[in-house]
Amino acid sequence: MKNLKTSSIAFLIVLISQTLLAQEKWSVEIRPGLKLATKDIDNADLKVGFGFEATIGYNFMEHTAAYVGWGYNRFRAVNSFAGEDADFEETGYTFGLRFIHPLGDSSLSLLVRAGGIYNHIEIENDSGDIIDDSGHGLGWEIGAGLAIDMGKNWSLRPQIGYRSLSRDIEVAATTIDAKLNYISFDMGVSKRF
Repeated sequence: MKNLKTSSIAFLIVLISQTLLAQEKWSVEIRPGLKLATKDIDNADLKVGFGFEATIGYNFMEHTAAYVGWGYNRFRAVNSFAGEDADFEETGYTFGLRFIHPLGDSSLSLLVRAGGIYNHIEIENDSGDIIDDSGHGLGWEIGAGLAIDMGKNWSLRPQIGYRSLSRDIEVAATTIDAKLNYISFDMGVSKRF
């Protein structure tokens, strides 16, 4: 009886794992892009930034996935409260839900995502020395775009998004309430497996 029970459990585990793998529920995505700050941080005139994000997603429903990932975004400021040629770098973690729904019988799908970020802002001078690190804190993000099926479980995902993060930065004994809000234009590449 014990062997029958063990064999039955082993059979169920193999069956469930094969079912999960056969349905291509997992995905990875790399998403580089341009970032446009919607306002300056104090007197820091933030230029067009760039960055990337890498995420892993799991489809727990037919069109809906949970995702987690890590990202890096950099904005240059020629003149700022942190000195000349300072870099404002936002790095950290992202998490949320992604909805992708096909548009008819075409290779296009509508993509919508919403979630949180757990990031920090580092300010570096032109020598690469860290002037301040805000510490990690919660923010949020939303985005929309298309998923373009490229075959063999690959897809392109052009997206536009918005992110918001508020952190305190201390420079020369002065605390600044830094609100880093920006629009992101990204081109993701995704693989399902």
